Amino acid sequence: MSKPVKKIMVYIDGTEQSITAAQYAICMASFSDAELIAHYVINIKAMDDLLKARIFLQDEELEYEHDMEADAERYLNYANELAIAKGVTITKKTSRGSVSKELVDSIKEENVDMLVIGELSHIRSRMDEFYDETERAMRSAPCSVLIVKDPMKVWELYESLV
Repeated sequence: MSKPVKKIMVYIDGTEQSITAAQYAICMASFSDAELIAHYVINIKAMDDLLKARIFLQDEELEYEHDMEADAERYLNYANELAIAKGVTITKKTSRGSVSKELVDSIKEENVDMLVIGELSHIRSRMDEFYDETERAMRSAPCSVLIVKDPMKVWELYESLV
């Protein structure tokens, strides 16, 4: 019988929820001997929307994009440190564009069996629900999706790994 989960992708977006998801994905990869990919999407779509709404000037957009690139590197390196501490190898991946499209394309390209995401933010309105890119990715992912909750329990599980 083959393993049901051979490749796991965890979506990292710099939130505490995504770090909790990374810890859980590290545990899953350790227990199942699955390959682990940490993916950070630089949300170019959000920057374009800010520019169109005239919230940003062109120069500010470039500065913001550089900040987002630095964030991507910092959070992926942190996820990598968490994995190394538990003897798990992680592949870091960064892409640019719409979060949902980039994740779905990457899942297909990498032949991922499971997407792990942090707990979704609380929806305040129908508009929020429509525009939440992580939720859109969850709904359109061509693989199973695990939503990680209960950070304290996840921390205990992560800490228990040798």
